[in-house]
Amino acid sequence: MTMSNSQVTPVRDYLQGLQQRITDAIAAVDGQAFLADAWRKEPGEPLQGEGLTKILEQGKVFERAGCGFSHVRGPKLPPSATQHRPELAGAPFEAMGVSLVFHPRNPYVPTVHMNVRMISARAANGQEASWFGGGMDLTPYYGFEEDAVHFHTVCRDALKPYGPELYPRFKTWCDEYFFLKHRNEARGVGGVFFDDFSELGFEGSFAMLRSVGDAFLQAYLPIVERRQATPYGERERNFQLYRRGRYVEFNLVFDRGTHFGLQSGGRTESILLSMPPLASWAYQQRPEAGSPEESLYTRFLPRRDWVQT
Repeated sequence: MTMSNSQVTPVRDYLQGLQQRITDAIAAVDGQAFLADAWRKEPGEPLQGEGLTKILEQGKVFERAGCGFSHVRGPKLPPSATQHRPELAGAPFEAMGVSLVFHPRNPYVPTVHMNVRMISARAANGQEASWFGGGMDLTPYYGFEEDAVHFHTVCRDALKPYGPELYPRFKTWCDEYFFLKHRNEARGVGGVFFDDFSELGFEGSFAMLRSVGDAFLQAYLPIVERRQATPYGERERNFQLYRRGRYVEFNLVFDRGTHFGLQSGGRTESILLSMPPLASWAYQQRPEAGSPEESLYTRFLPRRDWVQT
């Protein structure tokens, strides 16, 4: 199927521009340019479409930073996309989005994830449905109150024009979604997350998506600038790698975006750009009492309200 140009063109133009703005800003902070890898899925493959993967590896500030744009079409929505829309099970679809994960080198700089996307599908009766999803969340290794408050303040303010109820609703959704059930542990300090969103109509929902995407650099870069020169040693580095293991576990076990891409026959290299270059696991590792590492578990990972709503 193909969405109408009145929907495709503005969304695609916005997403491609957003990818460019974000990667330009991150490259300026790091001092190293992103490698741009354009790709195309040809007819006969499970998906058709194209995309642009931008990757920065072994930079001064970022050990790995991946930011991908994709626009694909397929004959059958994968199960991960129809959990809340059973009437669209097996429907042809079109999807486009920008997804990023930045893994910093310094353990005092948090990892960050952001995604904005639109999916459109046509049910068997010919009825079309389009919806938006995405959000951003912060995963620190060493917690700082001012960083979490800043990140959540920007998220709240980005959503405020579209309804005062959206931030608390999307914040709760993020807390519940980015949670490792098998460890009974949050992935980080959260942010906002939404999916299957179309309640403001196409124009209103798209405007809200743009507000979230446009807020990303304001939410993250001040934290990077504040923490990137913090001295660290082997202890902090080892803890960072251990906590990165949690990131890998979540993305492979729970993440709907990863599942959607793999189930629909997407481009594996681009889908897995969120993976860190290095991670580690240890058997029953427990932080030292009273340590900054313990503080992450006791003060930052438990769910809490970071800002007034």
